[in-house]
Amino acid sequence: MATKSLPSSDHRKRLRAIAELLERTMQHPKMELDHRSPWELLVATILSAQCTDQRVNQVTPSLFQRYRTATEMAEASLPELEELIRSTGFFKNKAKHLVACGKVVTERFGKQVPHTMEELLTLPGVGRKTANVILGNAFGQPSVVVDTHVKRVAKRLGLTKSDNPELVEQDLQQLMPKSQWTAFSQRLLLHGRYVCLARKPQCRTCQVYRHCPWKEKGPQ
Repeated sequence: MATKSLPSSDHRKRLRAIAELLERTMQHPKMELDHRSPWELLVATILSAQCTDQRVNQVTPSLFQRYRTATEMAEASLPELEELIRSTGFFKNKAKHLVACGKVVTERFGKQVPHTMEELLTLPGVGRKTANVILGNAFGQPSVVVDTHVKRVAKRLGLTKSDNPELVEQDLQQLMPKSQWTAFSQRLLLHGRYVCLARKPQCRTCQVYRHCPWKEKGPQ
């Protein structure tokens, strides 16, 4: 198997410039899903699939009031749970995942959300993106979250050539010191959510415009 080539010095220099500009405008990038514990963040992240964080934040207060712990979620009535999360979309599948997740966390992990990638991936409805959200934001472990925003921005900025989220994650890991993985990927996410939009990117207000090689970018 061929080894993955290391980024060139020019590539790293451009990335450092991008990282510094994003840090200047987003010194403390904030996770936008409201939560008070690793369990609440896990639930909110599962609900956020194909749904906005704003909508999830409207749903979770009543959800967490009704089902406060993993054990209570494990014993939830599916019809009642589905009604509570209906507005987040795909509510039937999400409800099944939440109940199953509550059972696994309760029975296998002593009612505590696990804090390793390998263990998190055993939870129903949890993939690498969700696991990285939990590791980085609930447990302070270096992690690169790759959602649709991160993938789009990373590709436009020439930080990756891949459409595969796991390969994008690996590319970004190679480019940044481990201590910066979580903050940098969160900045890319927020930049994609509010500036580098999918259909109408706000190139005129983009902080990293001069470092962007994307051929379809608009005038500044």
